[in-house]
Amino acid sequence: MEMDEPARKAREHFSRARREAFEKGLAIARIGKRGAASVIFSRSGLVALLLLCQALLLVAVSVWLMPWASRFYLASAAVAAVAVLGIINSRMDSTAKITWLFLILLVPVFGILFYLYIRTDIGHRRLRRSAQRIMHSTRNALKQDPDTMRELRNAGSDIAGLVLYLRRTGCYPAWRNERSEYLASGEAFFESILHAIRSAKKFVFLEFFIIEDGLMWGRILEALAEKARSGVDVRVLYDGTCEFTKLPSGYPEILGKLKIRARVFSRIHPFVSTRYNYRDHRKILVVDGRVAYTGGVNLADEYINHIRPFGEWKDAALKVEGKAAASFTLMFLQMWHAEDERAEPGLLLELPEESGPKEARGFVIPFGDNPMDREKAGENLYIDMISRSNTYVHVMTPYFIPDGELESALKFAAARGVDVKIILPGASDKPILHELCLSFCASLIESGVKVYRWVPGFVHSKVMVSDGTKAIVGSVNLDYRSLYHHFECGAYLYKAPAVLEAERDISETLKCCVPVTLASLRNRPFWRKAAGALLRTIAPLL
Repeated sequence: MEMDEPARKAREHFSRARREAFEKGLAIARIGKRGAASVIFSRSGLVALLLLCQALLLVAVSVWLMPWASRFYLASAAVAAVAVLGIINSRMDSTAKITWLFLILLVPVFGILFYLYIRTDIGHRRLRRSAQRIMHSTRNALKQDPDTMRELRNAGSDIAGLVLYLRRTGCYPAWRNERSEYLASGEAFFESILHAIRSAKKFVFLEFFIIEDGLMWGRILEALAEKARSGVDVRVLYDGTCEFTKLPSGYPEILGKLKIRARVFSRIHPFVSTRYNYRDHRKILVVDGRVAYTGGVNLADEYINHIRPFGEWKDAALKVEGKAAASFTLMFLQMWHAEDERAEPGLLLELPEESGPKEARGFVIPFGDNPMDREKAGENLYIDMISRSNTYVHVMTPYFIPDGELESALKFAAARGVDVKIILPGASDKPILHELCLSFCASLIESGVKVYRWVPGFVHSKVMVSDGTKAIVGSVNLDYRSLYHHFECGAYLYKAPAVLEAERDISETLKCCVPVTLASLRNRPFWRKAAGALLRTIAPLL
């Protein structure tokens, strides 16, 4: 498979400067390590505790409480019935309802206690309130250009309705004639953002799910520190999960010594919060409000293939220039202040005098997805693109754990004669979850969906392209974590050159893929098929 030119140049650069980077780049913290604290602070610790409670209660009933066993089981059945009624009448999707009903009927004490823990949202109530307030107070921070909407409507496009929908979920205007560039690898992304950071005059904002010490982050940090020393406003926001496996808990203070302002989004507390729900899974970099990046790439060495724990790493990102960058500035500021509820001065949202370069064309619609509201913006955009497709829908995703609605949309599109292709990793960073992903493939293939595995290694791109006119590039995986429980972001592209660039990338990626067939699924070892079937019963919780 031929590399794109930026990726080739970036790799040549790395081969020449690898040793120099570690000597000159900044590596100022020890990498965090997994340990007992990581388990205790995670949802796994709570699950273990609740299962222990279930086991102890069963022992107690069998050994010490036998005379009252009938009363206990009657009371347990009554409580379970109430819980089941509540679940059936809740707003959660049907697949999640089945999962909770299965757990409660199988292990009532564990199932009910775990359900109450998730639903009461003990550790995130304050975050929910403050996030909703900051989102509401900035809902109209960016105005929708009426000429853009008029042009969308006059073109007979269905995108105008999507823009109206996104305006209901947050401040996500559509921008026209803004330059967008698709970056087909982590290496291309790395080279591009280094250049953008070094050109900064006013501010550099970074928001990433994962930051890990190494070659990539060391060179980025070196560039950020240099800009901070020159008076540029440099801010770094990363998710609280990094404190267990990637960075030490005092890392913001360490960055502060370099004149870089840093914050940890939603620190994790024992049992009260989890490592899984309401994580900041976004990837955003904004420079001076004129250039912005999003996509799947985090700031760690595997994303640029400096290390290869799962073979070659395939990722993708998007660069936008012009007024559309203001949307990502706003999304960053909302998350920066999500826990203190203070709104930023409007000066940081000033739009560039010029729009994108004169040769730019098409529409860019940056969007965010907020798990604190009742909208599934990311999934709805995916389903809308699938449902309106006429010729093809091509997808790259690292994890494929769809709910019933998304699965049905893919099947129906294939049944309508649409060419539906899904590219999954050949190797996975989560092997057990990979078996769960494969468990969904048989019914899709029977419906006409074509599924592929990328042989060289791990696909981490989150890209969907349709009919040569539409594409979504961002941080949103096709799984429950991203669609329901994480803060996510991305950009919806319409008739922009980056759409065709994304489709070319998918076509090149397919050259290194092998099809997933019904025969290959049947011939898997029994334990792998059993693991997938078992995990599917609790898929919404994974």
